[in-house]
Amino acid sequence: MDLGEGLRKAIAKLTGATIIDAKTIKEFNKELQKALLSADVEVALVFALTKKIEEKALREKLPPGVSPKDYITNLVYEELVNLMGKSYAADVKPKRILLVGIYGAGKTTTAAKLAKFYQDRGLSVGLICCDVARPAAYEQLETLAKQANVGFFGMKGERDVAKIIQEGSKALKDRKILICDSSGRSALDKELINELKIINNAFKPDEKNLVINADIGQVAEKQAKEFNQAIGLTAVIVTKLDGSGKGGGALSAVNAANVNISFITAGEKLNAIELYDSKKFVGRLLGMPDLESLLANVQEAIKEANIKPEEVSIEELDFDSFYTQLKAMSKMGPLKNMMGMLGINDMPKEALQQSEEKLKKFKDIIGSMTKEERKDPQLVKASTRVARIAKGSGTTEKDVRELLNDFNKMKKMMSQFQNNRQLKKHLSKFMPGLK
Repeated sequence: MDLGEGLRKAIAKLTGATIIDAKTIKEFNKELQKALLSADVEVALVFALTKKIEEKALREKLPPGVSPKDYITNLVYEELVNLMGKSYAADVKPKRILLVGIYGAGKTTTAAKLAKFYQDRGLSVGLICCDVARPAAYEQLETLAKQANVGFFGMKGERDVAKIIQEGSKALKDRKILICDSSGRSALDKELINELKIINNAFKPDEKNLVINADIGQVAEKQAKEFNQAIGLTAVIVTKLDGSGKGGGALSAVNAANVNISFITAGEKLNAIELYDSKKFVGRLLGMPDLESLLANVQEAIKEANIKPEEVSIEELDFDSFYTQLKAMSKMGPLKNMMGMLGINDMPKEALQQSEEKLKKFKDIIGSMTKEERKDPQLVKASTRVARIAKGSGTTEKDVRELLNDFNKMKKMMSQFQNNRQLKKHLSKFMPGLK
């Protein structure tokens, strides 16, 4: 059970209680402690947090018009936000960024994600490979740089990191942002500290980010303190939050080390990186919708899929426009993250997996249709066409009929949407094709 699931279950029990008194609060706190401890949040932090909640819930007067349940839920939200640290706002300006960390943290992938983040905001970016220890680090970063369409510099086989920095700075002098990917080790030993100090002196970074895998939980505090002592960190980037049950432990541990969290990542795609916002993060854990992030992801996905905003129209839904929407959805990363932004967090894993497989299958089916069939969905109802499309897409006739059924449901929903002027007005800011 991950942290979000545990928190939501604890709050569900609280909101289901008939009376909220001292006994109810204590029982709720036990559930809360269980959820936090299972997510590897440090014991002292857990008990300090639940003590604050108990004291405030029992001693403070309720604000007028607020129910005890809502008040306590809000208390939990506020205390968790404090536990998870401050939100971060990136300076979108020319700078040099150094990434450090141990093996397995995801530094190289994070370097490319960070490069894309700043390039999407109008700054040219160059990546410098100073990982001289890991085999294939040069090739990996070079490949990722091409995918992100950013500059790259490395000197294959060269061990002198100061020389690499010097030559890389010359080669990428026209780039507004330089990101240096450094070597890792299995631990922060003397050799790594010396190497990082050489890079730090040669590169003179404006920002020094420690990259930490969320799976390490509260060990993140020790890493943050050690790296901070070695080179003086400006922030920490926490990776792989999509599959970690210890994400809350890592985030709270970094906060306990008095180092800011700058970015978090979830997923393999290069756009799977976001500025750390503790309020949004805790909100998602508690099942609160984050429509702002969802709409931002939609815009990014449309751009990634090379779709013109005016093409995302629901005025005339046919298989062409339906395919365009499926293509954009496939660029938005794991379906689990999308559901989380909508406040839907407890979908069974099997259902999520089946939904992702269905999206891929539907794209294949539409890809096997003729231009006439995509423009006129009524044509696909013929059994001979269903059989031909199924064969051409490597699916079954049942799959094709399932697509037809889901398409008709979507068309009906879109028709109802046309009558909702207020919602259309709001979404038209993000989808210029709406009228």
